[in-house]
Amino acid sequence: MKKTSTRLADGRELVYYDLADDTVRDAVDRRPLDATVTTSEIRRDELLGDSVAVASHRQGRTYHPPADECPLCPSRDGRLSEIPDSSYDVVVFENRFPSLAGDSGRCEVVCFTSDHDASFASLGERQARLVLDAWTDRTSELSHLPSVEQVFCFENRGAEIGVTLQHPHGQIYAYPFTTPRTALMLRQVAAHKEATGGENLFDAVVERERAGERVVLEGEHWVAFVPYAAHWPYEVHLYPKRRVPDLLGLDEAARTEFPRVYLELLRRFDRIFGENEPPTPYIAAWHQAPFGQLAEFDGVTCDDFALHLELFTIRRTSGKLKFLAGSESGMNVFINDVPPERAAERLREVASS
Repeated sequence: MKKTSTRLADGRELVYYDLADDTVRDAVDRRPLDATVTTSEIRRDELLGDSVAVASHRQGRTYHPPADECPLCPSRDGRLSEIPDSSYDVVVFENRFPSLAGDSGRCEVVCFTSDHDASFASLGERQARLVLDAWTDRTSELSHLPSVEQVFCFENRGAEIGVTLQHPHGQIYAYPFTTPRTALMLRQVAAHKEATGGENLFDAVVERERAGERVVLEGEHWVAFVPYAAHWPYEVHLYPKRRVPDLLGLDEAARTEFPRVYLELLRRFDRIFGENEPPTPYIAAWHQAPFGQLAEFDGVTCDDFALHLELFTIRRTSGKLKFLAGSESGMNVFINDVPPERAAERLREVASS
């Protein structure tokens, strides 16, 4: 992998990740852009103990442009985009309309391929590995920013999820705090560790699921399963078998196997509802340990956390979506219409031949 860092016309950082070591990236952003102005601030909810990012500047962000005006395609044929070069393998740049900025963190866009009509599931294994390497490098780089406590790499896919740009891409949020979902996990890990005399909760969950009926697929270094208490109609958790706290901890064997396992998982997701259905909308979310000390979680360190990816769809059956209504949105109590065992069975049925 070759990494080339440059700057866009308004001062934002852009990084090319290339498969070929001899690739030259010297294209200049020729757009007449003003310096980026953001209004992002973090407000803490005293009753719930969580935080909300208020970012009014995002109201003006690009919304469903036609394909020939996509800002994530390369700059070519006289049309200038967010990527100055006329081609690229993988590219990462600071979001022009970030939810988090400055002392409130940082937001980046990850373009998986220059092919506007592709998807992550259609990538080859070398390209998917390059994306993994880019996620890992960005996690490392962002971890050194003084305002960042946790890095979240994710992909929103599909209009039903709320995606406003159809080009295959994901995002990275660098939070200035430990996110509420991670804090809940860490509290459970701490309680389990104390109750069992030191057992790791993530290890116990993975061991139990591997012995059960909800495993979807398993490789030498990775295992994917539908969790016992899945919140979403079709939800899969993907874990490396050797527990590591973040993407930086993966060894070469796990990195090599990841593309094959993950691409197979995504392709199965697209077949859940039948060959004639539109692509399955989904969210793919990497859960990584926060950086630094975890003093508020008794006896727990970052090494007690287990890196894993959670993949889920809001489509519950053909033509029908799972909406977060009263119980979910009002009280955070999910109601799942699809039994996890049936979801796992279906995901095994649609395996590639």
